[in-house]
Amino acid sequence: MIAQAEQLLQRGSSVTSSLLPAIFRIFSQWRLTGAQQMTLLGLSNEKTLYNWKSQPEKAKLTRDLLERASYILGIYKSLEILLPDEGLADQWLATPNDNPLFNGTAPLDRLLAGQVVDLAVVRNFLDSERGGW
Repeated sequence: MIAQAEQLLQRGSSVTSSLLPAIFRIFSQWRLTGAQQMTLLGLSNEKTLYNWKSQPEKAKLTRDLLERASYILGIYKSLEILLPDEGLADQWLATPNDNPLFNGTAPLDRLLAGQVVDLAVVRNFLDSERGGW
């Protein structure tokens, strides 16, 4: 995994020019606000978010961005597998969940706690639900 991340980091703009548009399409499907998108991407500057949207090839590829993007893509893919109806899959994130992991809150609330580990927890939960772990 580390070697793969290093290769992606070296490829730089060729990766971000396809990775970020895919992430932003997912965010659009999930109906996330700009602030929510910033949180999931680990950004603190709104201008950076909009620069990434308009010129993804200029985004600086970091390990943190790769890790966050990987979890987001994995969550999206797991939801597609578990809930083939796109509307249900997108709705799952916003629906309160009584699993102890979410404590009656929506999985999106867990994701928006802002730490990479929160993305990992939701991704691992979904992977285990589909028998991937």
